[in-house]
Amino acid sequence: MERVKYLIGIFLLMITATAGAQDTTVSKGSLTLAGSVDAYYRYNFANAADSGRTNNFTSFTNSQNSFELGMASLKADYTIGKVEAVADLGFGRRAEEFSYNDKGTLAAIKQAYVTYAPSGKVKFTIGKWMTHVGYELCDAYLNRNYSMDYMFSYGPFFHTGIKADINAGKNITLMAGIADPTDRVSASFSKKNILGQVHVFSTNNKVNTYLNYSGGKDIAETSVNQVDLIFTGIVNSRFSIGYNGTIRSVKPASGSRNAWWASAVYFNYDPSSVLGLTLRSEYFGDNKGVAGLGTGIYDLTLSAGIHIDALTIIPEFRLDGAKDPVFYKNTDTNAPSSRTTGSFILATTFHF
Repeated sequence: MERVKYLIGIFLLMITATAGAQDTTVSKGSLTLAGSVDAYYRYNFANAADSGRTNNFTSFTNSQNSFELGMASLKADYTIGKVEAVADLGFGRRAEEFSYNDKGTLAAIKQAYVTYAPSGKVKFTIGKWMTHVGYELCDAYLNRNYSMDYMFSYGPFFHTGIKADINAGKNITLMAGIADPTDRVSASFSKKNILGQVHVFSTNNKVNTYLNYSGGKDIAETSVNQVDLIFTGIVNSRFSIGYNGTIRSVKPASGSRNAWWASAVYFNYDPSSVLGLTLRSEYFGDNKGVAGLGTGIYDLTLSAGIHIDALTIIPEFRLDGAKDPVFYKNTDTNAPSSRTTGSFILATTFHF
């Protein structure tokens, strides 16, 4: 609690100092404040007893029959001329799982970076930022499903380093960067990771394709490479579709190379401005145990988004299944006996 108060105090002090600087300098910048809060209740139908097992292998919803705070976020974005600075703080379980390698105040810093755009075609960024790999995002209000897919949970969360975004033509942008090992804000380590992205989009921006890459060695000298493809398409004002496919290969310092792969399709239907429906269908192949699951696993998730101004209420039904029995029933004592499990989530997100 003291650390949280300390961080909020620094944050408010920064804002006050910025406001004072704007009053006394000739060149004035633009300060934007934003934030969000999310909370949820999760009930797993196969494991209702107080066994301590949640039948959950994905990020941020590892609970059973419990009301939970996801994350409270506060983000400040200050722009002056060609320079921009962003400080994005998060508090709660979601933020702690996101920055799982960090302790103390560092765990609360979701993003902190500075950008410089010498021209309209090039922008440089240094600091910590959320990964470009994958379809789903850390902030709950930016996703249509509340629970996360397996690709997000076992892929990179963020990068700390330097990157360049380049406008390469009328309908294409590029990104290239170098960073510390994945999900680390500090790594006194000679090896660095290479980042890359090619983004191709239609003139009306209704079709977007991203080819993403992240690769290098971690601090255990394990070689990790991930190639990721994202496609989004708007069919009409009510229907849109998204696709994410990825493969992540891992080679230990002493051992053979193995990989997991996954693919997911998102069907989005918005019959009105108040209601939106999303069906996610994902398969995650980890037969070699690279991600620690040791089996092929899928999720089929149906979420409704009920919008009331900046508030979204998300009732969600999720079915998970696997080739092997990895889920517990409430009658299981020692080993899991079920290949499927179902869950219900009632979540709320609010952003400003």
